[in-house]
Amino acid sequence: MDFEYKQKTNAERAKVEDLFDYEGCKVGRGTYGHVYKGKRKNSTDGREYALKQIEGTGISMSACREIALLRELKHPNVISLQKVFLSHTDRKVWLLFDYAEHDLWHIIKFHRSAKANKKQIDVPKNMVKSLLFQILDGIHYLHANWVLHRDLKPANILVMGEGEERGRVKIADMGFARLFNSPLKPLADLDPVVVTFWYRAPELLLGARHYTKAIDIWAIGCIFAELLTYEPIFHCRQEDIKTSNPYHHDQLDRIFNVMGFPQDKDWEDIRKMPEHGTLTKDFKRSNYVNCNLVKYMEKHKVKPDSKQFHLLQKLLTMDPTKRITSELAMKDPYFLEDPLPSQDVFEGKNIPYPKREFLTDDDDDKADTGASKAGGADQSSGHNQPPAKRVRVMPPSTVSSSMVSSDYQHIHNVQAQQALQFSSSNIQTSTSSTYTSRF
Repeated sequence: MDFEYKQKTNAERAKVEDLFDYEGCKVGRGTYGHVYKGKRKNSTDGREYALKQIEGTGISMSACREIALLRELKHPNVISLQKVFLSHTDRKVWLLFDYAEHDLWHIIKFHRSAKANKKQIDVPKNMVKSLLFQILDGIHYLHANWVLHRDLKPANILVMGEGEERGRVKIADMGFARLFNSPLKPLADLDPVVVTFWYRAPELLLGARHYTKAIDIWAIGCIFAELLTYEPIFHCRQEDIKTSNPYHHDQLDRIFNVMGFPQDKDWEDIRKMPEHGTLTKDFKRSNYVNCNLVKYMEKHKVKPDSKQFHLLQKLLTMDPTKRITSELAMKDPYFLEDPLPSQDVFEGKNIPYPKREFLTDDDDDKADTGASKAGGADQSSGHNQPPAKRVRVMPPSTVSSSMVSSDYQHIHNVQAQQALQFSSSNIQTSTSSTYTSRF
């Protein structure tokens, strides 16, 4: 590239430090970078943004994948990528998102603490229903466009605070999302271990090679149960295994202790699972005869004849081929009974949840990577969190420094060639008709 042209484009390139105030406003530190809460300089609108600085030099494949997807996806319940900044001097990449003040991990933790202290929290009666409906709406949009999220958990479900989108749910962290309409290889070959530990579907734990969008539905069922009880339904104390083998005895044991051991008549294809032989060696059906979802939820005062329980059963169906889809789930009778779901999950009430705290360098050292998010990026607080983020078999490859060129077109080429071969023609950019008609 011509040296003078390179200097000229570098001088003209927008710089994060010139446009935003964010120093001392770190709200997150995770696996893939730092997250800052920022405001535009010389702006009086007071709008807040999340600035995610990608860890390392250059652009990892995870970052390429996330950028490529987010540039195309447009839905009220999916986090919106506003802009990508490339710093030519230090070869850093910054992603600009709308700022979300809350997430389900913090919200559930707040309610769990209040429950332990017997403190009543004033929230709308339809809050859980509104949260679930918007999550389903966002996932339905992704699935309709052949995208699997593959890492749904409370920390990745953001909720907007005060502002134009008050109480709006945003699905975040697309770094592990994949197209599934025509993969070059089975997804299990590309990523043997996906989805954070406690939210991993049984077919994944049994080594399914051709898993489907049903894995996202199972994770949503886990999140729904957690919203109803304030406890992770499949909490397992043992840490995630650091291996490419997806089979995990203790996590399966936890699922069976809640759901019961799957009957062959209920899950006919279980015998075809790669780890079925190991399953029959490690487990005895007789140990789980008294275990079922009804008993578990009754302990948490959720009645088995309620519509919310019936929907939960459909989301947490062991056989992935029988698990309800996001589209059918949004039409479930649970969403038709009063109170109806709302676009603002806080329904005009005061928001009782505290705002995010700024982190110091000491907090960074203590942070755990499985915590909550702000604007689609890690924000760690390090207490009673899910196990660490899903393990990659191989570390993400880094795009060579020569690929970080002086304009944004080059990054798009990298995305197209190395990340997803993603076409905007695959994406429907309108809000789902169900969402519009409900609200």
